[in-house]
Amino acid sequence: MTTQPHILVIDDEAQILRALRTILTAKQFKVSVASSGEEGLTLAAAQKPDLIILDLSLPDIDGVEVCTRLREWSQVPIIILSVRDGERDKVFALDKGADDYLTKPFGIEELLARIRVALRHSAQTMGSQKSQVIYTGNVAIDLAMHSISRGGEEVKLTATEFKLLAYLASNAGRVLTNRSILSHVWDPAEMDRVEYLRVYIRQLRKKLETDPDHPHIIRNEPGIGYRFMVED
Repeated sequence: MTTQPHILVIDDEAQILRALRTILTAKQFKVSVASSGEEGLTLAAAQKPDLIILDLSLPDIDGVEVCTRLREWSQVPIIILSVRDGERDKVFALDKGADDYLTKPFGIEELLARIRVALRHSAQTMGSQKSQVIYTGNVAIDLAMHSISRGGEEVKLTATEFKLLAYLASNAGRVLTNRSILSHVWDPAEMDRVEYLRVYIRQLRKKLETDPDHPHIIRNEPGIGYRFMVED
């Protein structure tokens, strides 16, 4: 990532594009804008931005299709910014590869906070993937050695628990839907067994969290799924 993070905004509302360009530039971001899905995809390929803010209702192709096509070749963080506020819309976009979701109208401070989190976690995850060790608080997850430690002491996990934790940690900062987790960790046929996932999340929290009833590492996204947090 460059010292001046580059954000690409894909939205067909001229007012939104002007406002975000002005605000983000004032916050020391480099900003590019696109008013259609195809233009956004072209700019994303040519400029390799550090983060993309994407509207779902575009004049040529749906934002979910843009997200799907981006994920064919890029892991750039994608924050959806849309008037669609239904749980189904959020889950669908996140299942297709979006990292986060905000509905319009939105608070600029909240958007800026989401941007900071996405950029920080993207940088940390890229570094962690190179070393194969992910740190959060006093927990260290060694993906290559299949070992976990908390406060320097070994934490024993079952094979399934480790597979679940590895998937969450490898996608640090992203909102992962219940269905995507179940599909990746277990099997696509298990995508609707949310209660099964809750049991394993509860087990992981007991082993990793200081206070499992108020988790800081594996956080709930109500009605959607979970988010793994990387904390200092």
